[in-house]
Amino acid sequence: MTETVAARRLLLVHAHPDDETIMTGGTIARYLAEGVDVRVLTFTLGEEGEVIGDEWAQLVADGGADQLGGFRILELTRALAALSPVDEPALRPRFLGGAGRWRDSGMAGSPSADHPRALVQAPSDEPVDALVEVLADFAPQVVVSYDASGTYGHPDHKLVHEVTAAAVRRVRDHGAGPLKVYESVTERSALKAGLAGVSAVPEGWRMPVDGELPSYPDDAITTEIDIRTYLPHKVAALAAHATQVTVAESGTEYALSNNILQPIADHEHFILTEPHRHDVHAGTRETDLFAGID
Repeated sequence: MTETVAARRLLLVHAHPDDETIMTGGTIARYLAEGVDVRVLTFTLGEEGEVIGDEWAQLVADGGADQLGGFRILELTRALAALSPVDEPALRPRFLGGAGRWRDSGMAGSPSADHPRALVQAPSDEPVDALVEVLADFAPQVVVSYDASGTYGHPDHKLVHEVTAAAVRRVRDHGAGPLKVYESVTERSALKAGLAGVSAVPEGWRMPVDGELPSYPDDAITTEIDIRTYLPHKVAALAAHATQVTVAESGTEYALSNNILQPIADHEHFILTEPHRHDVHAGTRETDLFAGID
């Protein structure tokens, strides 16, 4: 039997398990519900993450069992299931080059960046070749990646941005490739509104200082996706990443291992980079990643 190709195909590329939910969880849930063929491609297993709590603390790489990556595959599987429609097969994880091909490089300057399998140690053409193969096979109309700074400067995030840009250029040189490429970002006013709406800071957490959480000025945003209907899915998916994320009892905030409070926004924001942002009419925002394609 010939497999039916979905009319709309969306590829989201991420560095580590949990990035997909933090940055784009509501968008994933929305487009899955709308029948889009959504694929989440993760570059590493997140082996260098800092574990929250004691239960799984000995799984860490530094002085531990170095089994965290395998456990985070389970968390990613649970998170994607939480983002999936209840009456449909759950979205499954996909890893660039296969699970474990490249390792989490850790934060800039950390010894883990010198690991021979660290993503930042990969010859530049290898992850690009792997992503070109995915793009050619899946043929998504829309690709979502990070900005050049990697959201908050993580070397793996920055590399995901660079690899995605290079792979898109390569497939376009052969007359194919996605029609639209986006960077997933945080809108400044949405961040401020979310922080202003915090009614209580959980014990042991703290509010971020001004400018501590990365964001973009409102006029840089080209695209805003309404995820209010799918917010419970995103909250459940965040909770599934329990080694990395703690969700407040309110269900409206979360924190990473640094215990810095971050709001869970009911809209997710993007910058259209290809075609260039001037193709979005001045003063307006897209409300659909597939705008102009369907």
